[in-house]
Amino acid sequence: MRLYLVRHAEAAPGEPDELRALTEQGRKDARALGKRLRDDGVALEAVLASPLLRARETAVELARSAGVEAETDERLAPGATADDVRAAVAGRGQAVAVVGHQPDCGQIAAALTGGPEPPFRPAGWLAIDLDA
Repeated sequence: MRLYLVRHAEAAPGEPDELRALTEQGRKDARALGKRLRDDGVALEAVLASPLLRARETAVELARSAGVEAETDERLAPGATADDVRAAVAGRGQAVAVVGHQPDCGQIAAALTGGPEPPFRPAGWLAIDLDA
């Protein structure tokens, strides 16, 4: 299966951290990413997100472009690991997007690929092929 590991888009500062919403630019970036994936022929079967608002809002934009519903998964909260991601996407289809946080995204990508930690800017993403 192909995992699309996505860092949430740009969020406004504020407290409490878990309720930080996307900025207008963040919404535009999330919409653009969803459109890009769709236009590149990516047919997401599921879009899963951290329970934090900024990740959920990013996931909604990706899911809208894919014609699926975004879903929240507690395992994707800050501190998520590669094992958490594997468990969350198991049985969800052949193309699944997971929206999370930094530094988790970089650490998860490194663990899943065996390579160095890639940088993840807001709305940054990486496609990773996972074994079944």
